[in-house]
Amino acid sequence: MNHSPIMPGAEPFFLPGGPTGCLLIHGFTGSPFEMRELGEHLNQQGHSVLGVRLAAHGTQPEDMIRARWQDWLASVYDGWQLLSGCTDQIFVMGLSMGAMLTLLFASQTAVAGIVVMAGPHHLPDDPRLPFIKPISVIKPFLAKGEPDWVDPTAAATHICYDVEPTRAYHELVKLMEAMQAGLAAVRAPILLIYSENDQSVKAEERHMERIYESVGSPHKETLWLHGSGHVVTRDAQRQQVFDTCAGFVTRIVAAKQRED
Repeated sequence: MNHSPIMPGAEPFFLPGGPTGCLLIHGFTGSPFEMRELGEHLNQQGHSVLGVRLAAHGTQPEDMIRARWQDWLASVYDGWQLLSGCTDQIFVMGLSMGAMLTLLFASQTAVAGIVVMAGPHHLPDDPRLPFIKPISVIKPFLAKGEPDWVDPTAAATHICYDVEPTRAYHELVKLMEAMQAGLAAVRAPILLIYSENDQSVKAEERHMERIYESVGSPHKETLWLHGSGHVVTRDAQRQQVFDTCAGFVTRIVAAKQRED
C-alpha cells in the first residue's frame, strides 16, 4: 500500500514537560495544527502535551474513504500509551469529532479529566444519512459548508481537507452511536466549551446541555463563547479557551493532591 505524505504543518506533535499530560485530539477532516497553539500554551504551564494525528487525516482526502471509526479511536489509544510513558496523569481534550472521541475514550478509560470543545451530541436530521454509503459510491466527496470563522487570519492559515469524504460520514454516524451509548459511563471531571456563533454545532440544538445532562461526571464546568466560530481553538477567542483549559487542569490537579 502506498502511504500519503503528511501535509506540511499537519504533523502530530509532542511537547515534553511535567508529570501531568494533556492529550489533544483534532476534528473531522482537520489536523493536529488546530490543536497546536493550545498545546503550546499548556506546555508553557509545565504540562507534557501530545497532539495526535487521527488515522487518514492530514494527508489527502482519499485516505479517509478507507478509514473506519475504530481507526480514529485507535489513534487516541496510541497517543494515550505514548503519553502514559512519561506522565502520571492525563487530561484528554478534543475538538468537534475529537470531542466525540474524547467522550468515548473517557467512557472506557480512567482519565484525570476531559475537555469537550464544540462536540456534537447528535448529527443534523439529514435525510441523506441513512443512504450515505450508496451515495458515496456515486459522489465520493462533498463540498464543505460555509465557514463561520470570525478571525480571517486564522481562517486563511488553517490546515485541513478542503472537501469532506462522503463515506466517512457513515463512520461518523457509527462513532456517534458508540459515544452516545457510553456517556453515562463518563465519570471524569469535564469542561465543556461551545460558541453561540458555531454554525456546525449550533447552540439552539442544545449539544452542550444534552452532553452535560448525560455524562456521569460529578464535576462539570462550562464556558460559552460569544465571538468564535466552530474551531474554537484557533478562532478569535482562542486565548480565553487556552486560559480556561489551563485553569481547569490546575484546579483538578490541586483537588486530587488535596485528596491524596
